[in-house]
Amino acid sequence: MYIIIFLILIAYHIGLWKLFVKAGRPGWEALIPVYSFYIMLKLTGRPLWWLILYFIPVINVIVVIGILIDFAKSYGRLGFGQHVASIIVPFIAFPVWGFDKDTRYLGRSATEEFKVKYPYKKTATREWADAILFAVVAATLIRSFLIEAYTIPTGSMEKSLLIGDFLFVSKVDYGPRIPMTPIAFPFAHHTMPFTTSMKAYWDGLELKYRRLPGFTDVKRGDVVVFNYPMDADEPYNRPVDKRENYIKRCLAIGGDTLKVVNTQVFVNGKAAENPEFGQSSYFVITDGTDINPSTLQDMDIEYQMEAANTYLLYMTAEEAETIKKWPMIKSVIPRIMVEGYYNEQNSVYPHDSHFKWNEDNYGPIIVPAKNWTVKLDSITIPLYKRVIEVYEGNTLEEKNGQVLINGKPADSYTFQMNYYWMMGDNRHNSLDSRFWGFVPEDHIVGKAKFIWMSFDANGSFLGKIRWNRIFKGIH
Repeated sequence: MYIIIFLILIAYHIGLWKLFVKAGRPGWEALIPVYSFYIMLKLTGRPLWWLILYFIPVINVIVVIGILIDFAKSYGRLGFGQHVASIIVPFIAFPVWGFDKDTRYLGRSATEEFKVKYPYKKTATREWADAILFAVVAATLIRSFLIEAYTIPTGSMEKSLLIGDFLFVSKVDYGPRIPMTPIAFPFAHHTMPFTTSMKAYWDGLELKYRRLPGFTDVKRGDVVVFNYPMDADEPYNRPVDKRENYIKRCLAIGGDTLKVVNTQVFVNGKAAENPEFGQSSYFVITDGTDINPSTLQDMDIEYQMEAANTYLLYMTAEEAETIKKWPMIKSVIPRIMVEGYYNEQNSVYPHDSHFKWNEDNYGPIIVPAKNWTVKLDSITIPLYKRVIEVYEGNTLEEKNGQVLINGKPADSYTFQMNYYWMMGDNRHNSLDSRFWGFVPEDHIVGKAKFIWMSFDANGSFLGKIRWNRIFKGIH
């Protein structure tokens, strides 16, 4: 992979060298970063103060694309395909034009003199093509580096977020993540539109994890969008940035000790703040009268029938107190009080029989932090083996009572990234870190900021919009 990138850079700079020489500039100027961009500004006639824009994230990408197109025009390349080539494959276009004997430097393409001397009238098709290309590039940059829209597909975050909420998620709060799989179909995530298995990306080129500076770090209580860590496994085995998007609340950050006791989360020994609309599940037993489904829908309460006259409702403690007062209700029992209702043994992370944990009584567990060193033994290895192997790319073996990391004896391990513990506000209807473990920092997508639209799928045609949730902030 590195050889391919090296060859691409060599080809690009050879082509740029030749084109600089055709313009009467010394070829070596093409080899100096930033300075070569300054020379391209001069050759195209763009203002030299644009050099400042070169250092502004996101804006610099748009400016560079514009300069590449202007640079191609300065050598008589006015066709749409030639402009696309100068953006997508300059390492091919520039050497071809540089070694072409008929290609010469015509002048500063961004000036009025050039446009008068070399007039070019775009066809309607070309106008549309340019507009579409610009829109695609601009929208891709905005989605990748600034802000992106997401929708809530499940009830795991109720009552904070409801099914049918449409969110804007900020990429700049935690710092935009540089695309690790840069060659992909625009506006698609991991599969092509209208397909279920065709990849929307090329995994032949995968870049290392890098993130631009942000305004803040992930904090406890933040509602965070991240890539689902288990998509690293078969059958998907997707690159990090192409794994499914999940949204949960961050309950603990790297270095924290987390424990759940009877559904109450404790972080570093202190009770974590319950989300304003956090909810749990309750068994509701009636006197034989059915509960009106419309009433539950109006209250945004999910439910399912468990047995005759018995419902399982996902709701807040306040709603449970309200329902207790209904005349047909005989009892409302928190699910945690019902013996034997938990999933099968080892259903929670780390899925090891040494840990007698369930989703309501869990831990304690320490969330890994960058540069934290953990001693490796029979207790810690089940907790952190996946992190060491899958997320940080090592091999961990136990042979003859000895631990081997990458084939070398080791009695401890130092983590390379920060990790987070994510949980849904709807604690009994959420597939979260209790079931699949830690979220690595390279999986973090962005911070959920506000709801821009919300639809109730159970409402009438005119009543589907939840007007009271539009432009509501996320706390």
